[in-house]
Amino acid sequence: MQKKRSISVLLTIFVMALSACTTKPKKKTLGNDGLKRKIGQMIMIGFRGTALNPKDPLYQMMDEYHIGGVVLYSKDLPSKFTQKRNVESPQQLKKLTAVLHGINDTPLFIGIDEEGGNVKRLESVDGFTDDISHQHIGNINNADTTKIWATQLAKELADMGINMNFGPVLDLNVNPENPIIGGRERSFSHDVDTVLKHGKIFVEAHQQQGIITVPKHFPGHGSSQNDSHKGLADVSKTWTPQELIPFEHFIKEGLTEVLMTCHVYNENLDTLPATLSPKTIGGLLREDYGFDGLIISDDMHMRAISNFYDLETSIEKAITAGVDMLLFSNNAYPCPENEPDCVKLPYNPNIAKEAVEHILKLVEEGKVTEARINKSYERIMKVKSKL
Repeated sequence: MQKKRSISVLLTIFVMALSACTTKPKKKTLGNDGLKRKIGQMIMIGFRGTALNPKDPLYQMMDEYHIGGVVLYSKDLPSKFTQKRNVESPQQLKKLTAVLHGINDTPLFIGIDEEGGNVKRLESVDGFTDDISHQHIGNINNADTTKIWATQLAKELADMGINMNFGPVLDLNVNPENPIIGGRERSFSHDVDTVLKHGKIFVEAHQQQGIITVPKHFPGHGSSQNDSHKGLADVSKTWTPQELIPFEHFIKEGLTEVLMTCHVYNENLDTLPATLSPKTIGGLLREDYGFDGLIISDDMHMRAISNFYDLETSIEKAITAGVDMLLFSNNAYPCPENEPDCVKLPYNPNIAKEAVEHILKLVEEGKVTEARINKSYERIMKVKSKL
């Protein structure tokens, strides 16, 4: 009996070993965690909540889809300010960012538009410092004043656990009536040297506090007559190559590893908005200027994109153009009642999931290569390695 059992066991082991040798290895699927994680790092989203718990959708987006960053806001536009967003007080914000940083082991970009003046998310009414605008700084035109101002901005961000500031604004104040740049005092000056002088100080002050800066808006938004947040901003007749000089200088002097695009339409460069333009991003910025750093899109929910391209098309075109991180604010302007062609964009807690899964599909279909994903991932992680 014992002998029969031994033979039986040996036969079983032999069959299992033979099966292991003859079974073909499983094909690596496109939905594997490695690729999904890399694609997730290419996504930055806005979210609702002044506090978070594991049941919040954002946890899933970070845990399952490994999103690379979040962007904070003080006001919620889709709800017409009736819904709370992210900022209530310094104490509350510190707790929120601490939770965000602790959700997983991969460093997270926590970004914000904290320029000073009219573009601030940390407002004095909520207990934060009141800072003057880029334009005010440019008018004073004193290096020491700029250093004090920029250091104060950066220190407050660092204290709040924020590690990325979408600034400085390198747009030239070509059109002082521009509703989104000049009209909001967001440009240091119409003069290139003044913009470079104060933009450099802004970056250095933030670097000293461990804050990543994201100079914007390439290839120049200062001459527009319209707001790209609300619709088409065609600068074809107002833009000049001079608007490129601050960006070109920053790149050649090694002053930045990160840049933000804008969505202006400029027939001098391409027939696509800049963020979706291979000629502007892949050609001018990557090839002509030799910029191999991280490129982050301006908000893909801005009307200059979302009113003309669906989510899938805009994602494909931006990646093909050369953008590395796609920013979805989840904070789009509501459609005006007198604009029937405006595309409604309600708050979408699953935006990261939809974006990641669509990019996976693009890779599966051969429209975007894994090599392209890997390159963006490398750029992102290179910047994150310094956090």
